[in-house]
Amino acid sequence: MTDSDKGGMPAWLPRAMILAVWTVIGFAVAGWLFLQLRGLLLLLVISLFLALALEPAVNWLQQHRWPRGLATAAVMLAALGALVAFLSVLGSMLIGQVLEFAAQIPAMSRALLSWVNTTFNTDFEPELLLAEITDVSGQLNRWASSAAENAWGAGTAVLSVLFNGLAVALFTYYLTADGPRFRRTICSVLPPRTQREVLRAWEIAVAKTGGYIYSRALLALVSTLAHFAALVVLDVDYAFALALWVGVLSQFIPTVGTYIGGALPVVVALIGGVWPAVWMLVFITVYQQFENYVLQPRITARTLDMHPAVAFGAVLAGAAVLGAPGALLALPAGASLQAFMSVYIRRYEVAGHPLLDGSQEEQDAEAAEASSAAGGAGGGAAGGRTPPAAARRAAAPGADGAAEGAAEVVNAPVEGVNEGPNERPGDSGDP
Repeated sequence: MTDSDKGGMPAWLPRAMILAVWTVIGFAVAGWLFLQLRGLLLLLVISLFLALALEPAVNWLQQHRWPRGLATAAVMLAALGALVAFLSVLGSMLIGQVLEFAAQIPAMSRALLSWVNTTFNTDFEPELLLAEITDVSGQLNRWASSAAENAWGAGTAVLSVLFNGLAVALFTYYLTADGPRFRRTICSVLPPRTQREVLRAWEIAVAKTGGYIYSRALLALVSTLAHFAALVVLDVDYAFALALWVGVLSQFIPTVGTYIGGALPVVVALIGGVWPAVWMLVFITVYQQFENYVLQPRITARTLDMHPAVAFGAVLAGAAVLGAPGALLALPAGASLQAFMSVYIRRYEVAGHPLLDGSQEEQDAEAAEASSAAGGAGGGAAGGRTPPAAARRAAAPGADGAAEGAAEVVNAPVEGVNEGPNERPGDSGDP
């Protein structure tokens, strides 16, 4: 009999128990580190998505003989200037509007009280109403004094925001300027087949994230110009600031951004009268339909082809996971995930079923496509036409193509991957 049989304990059990204890300790330490570094990890995720969004513009400048570092700095300064201009314009509009509204409160209160007395045959006195308003103003002043006492906390929060902003800017700059070196460092520790897949995923992420930002910026510009013209025609105050508000919010906040952005111009127009507000509401509604059915399909067809319900759900999920940054990063991340699925997931023809029948126009279009496919298949080489199913199979990248060349050196078509004509992502040079 062996020693393990005499003692009643297998020889491997102590080693397994030690391994289990160290595994638990490892997971505990990893969880503790994640909780301690979650702020830094969030900054890195934001910086990565910003780098992916800026890389197409940086690659374009690099192709026009700009140094990559200088091109990255120029694009980041342009984006920062646009953000500062947007906030300054909206800030001036907000301050002016609040002061004007505060000056009109007494006159509006008297007019409202007179209308109530005339309509409902009441005898409310303006002095009592003004006294109530004064009490409310006093309460607001007390709240303002209490907030002033917490100036230290507010200053600390501002410094924290500035520090995080500088950290994001620094990470974004290095991830964009040293993007080719960063990708080469990652690929140098991977086998060739995995290199090919990583670079393909990176290329999809760059195309989708950058395409989303630039297409939304173009739609925001068109929306701003159109609403500015409408506000000028209706003689509404702060026309440019309101138009910029509508353009940015309607494009970068999906679904509900249109209503949030359009509500403010209608309220401001209501100060000048009922009819300007009505005409503003009509213009916003008509323009939204024009954008949804004419502009957006043509501009975002190659960048973000996502159902509105899916986009809204992605924003809610991102906000639940990462808060406000997650809501902003949800759409480009969802577009990239959708592109990955379209590349790596095989699709099949769906059998006919009454639940799958669409409108009559869709059925006619499908019938016409089927007849043309049958004619193309019958014609063969004589007609020179390829059936749509065969064309889709030929156009869709399959997994077989990714497996070819596993022993070859990878030379991926990602913009900016190679820093020189003789360098490749698989080279084992120093990072």
